[in-house]
Amino acid sequence: MSTLETNSIGKYSGNNVSVDDALNLKSYTTTQRDALTSVAGDTIYNSDDNKVQFYNGSSWADTGVSFIDMEYLVIAGGGAGGSSPASGARMGGGGGAGGYRSNVSGENTGGNVSTTNAFTTYFIQKGTSYTVTVGGGGAANTTGGVAGQGSDSRFAKIISSGGGAGGHGAASSRGQTGGSGGGAYADNGLGIAHQGFDGGDYGAIGGGNTNNAGGGGGGASEVGEDGASANAGNGGDGLASSITGSSITRGGGGGGGTGENSAGGAGTGGAGGGGAGGYRANGTAGTVNTGGGGGGSGSYNVARDGASGGSGVVILRWTTADATIGATRTGLIDGGVQTDGSDSYIVFTGGEGDITFS
Repeated sequence: MSTLETNSIGKYSGNNVSVDDALNLKSYTTTQRDALTSVAGDTIYNSDDNKVQFYNGSSWADTGVSFIDMEYLVIAGGGAGGSSPASGARMGGGGGAGGYRSNVSGENTGGNVSTTNAFTTYFIQKGTSYTVTVGGGGAANTTGGVAGQGSDSRFAKIISSGGGAGGHGAASSRGQTGGSGGGAYADNGLGIAHQGFDGGDYGAIGGGNTNNAGGGGGGASEVGEDGASANAGNGGDGLASSITGSSITRGGGGGGGTGENSAGGAGTGGAGGGGAGGYRANGTAGTVNTGGGGGGSGSYNVARDGASGGSGVVILRWTTADATIGATRTGLIDGGVQTDGSDSYIVFTGGEGDITFS
């Protein structure tokens, strides 16, 4: 049975209890603490961590508010490339890359802006739930259909916008606005500041908007190229990040399509997962988990389909000694916690759910 020892207790009005000297909680090492048979509300002093801790019914937690310095890379799904119809020599614009947002020290965020200038250090609170969403790539479209926009990705309050779809060749269709803008069939789509660049414009071959070369989709680090004569525009390049310890480029725009004549060339996908455009062929899909835009198609009296955008990704990195991520991450797909030197990181490749740190 526990024993309360005291010299005296003084009762004041309002039923308050005063303690003349410092209140000294029972001290335990982490090993001793974990050996206790505890119930919710138990409070101790952890002599290993030098912290007052309480048992919340399932685990021990620190009292007060504790924050973690978190690095993140949040990339949305890329937009799909535009389709082209069965009549004439028409094309689809390349899909724009998914919005690219990062605060990794020494790197750039979308729009090729230094993270030092774009975002301050990002702190999250231990014991608080934060939503993670990995956006899907825009759906491939068939002849005459509107290309699919990429879906947003999210970590806590950091939201990256899905890539803009490429314009399609069944009508005078413009590329769509998104994290990075879709390439044009008639007008180019616009990117969003600190997320990506605009898509490229079309190149007129003849007959107004009837026979054109598609513009490339915008990328995280540069605009999509304009179509020129019979040559479609290349997708804009993405950005490299070493948040996992290895430099990987993501967020490339899709190449534009064309179908005018053998002298014409389809646009290449931007570095970082952008899909290539098609020359009298379907476009190529953006690479999964890069946010790459899908390639636009090119037709010559044969209907062709634009390609889907690549899915996005969410990556988090923190100092290993500072925090542990919760084991329950229902609804999310990840490869588990990895280490790189004194840091830990986790890569979310799909789904939506909540995470906590302790």
